[in-house]
Amino acid sequence: MDSFFSAADSALRTLFATPRASMPSPAQGVAEAQMDAAQKKLSGALMRVNHVGEVCAQALYTAQAAVTSDPQLRAHLVAAAREETDHLAWTRQRLDALGARPSLLNPVWFAGAFALGLVAAKVSDRASLGFVVETENQVSAHLQSHLQRLPEADVASRAVVARMKEDEERHAAQARASGALELPGPVRGAMRAAAKVMTTTAHYV
Repeated sequence: MDSFFSAADSALRTLFATPRASMPSPAQGVAEAQMDAAQKKLSGALMRVNHVGEVCAQALYTAQAAVTSDPQLRAHLVAAAREETDHLAWTRQRLDALGARPSLLNPVWFAGAFALGLVAAKVSDRASLGFVVETENQVSAHLQSHLQRLPEADVASRAVVARMKEDEERHAAQARASGALELPGPVRGAMRAAAKVMTTTAHYV
């Protein structure tokens, strides 16, 4: 029952509350760039996709922490979720600064990621960690592509994305060091396909 209430609280805070970062945003103190309408629209769309990724991260870690019976793993997942909360806040701040909105489908993305986290955690703790490794690897590659696509002038957004990429790679390395199971190729492929649908949709909706 405690796990249920914790998961419900996480969902409500992620989807409907203003996220509070524990660390200053990498964009803090960086002047907003002068961009034309097309550049600003592109930055807003890319940061909306990144915000969706952080919504999914909250769902994933919440589900996994709720299922595991290993207190050490739970503490690791909770700590990672706190860092992802910083990312959630930073990306939301960039959306506001760019005059863009979050994805209208955030409740759908949260529910889907939560379900996937539950399934992975139910298999085993090592499978759960393997899911973290593969997810973070895909997110890191995705963020690298955004660094290539974001307008050069949008230094603030680029600073946030670069810091997020570092954190995601560290999360993957920590999960791997904790005994993550390597996921089968078809599972990794299915995850990439699902991520493609999500990122393509969130770019616009």
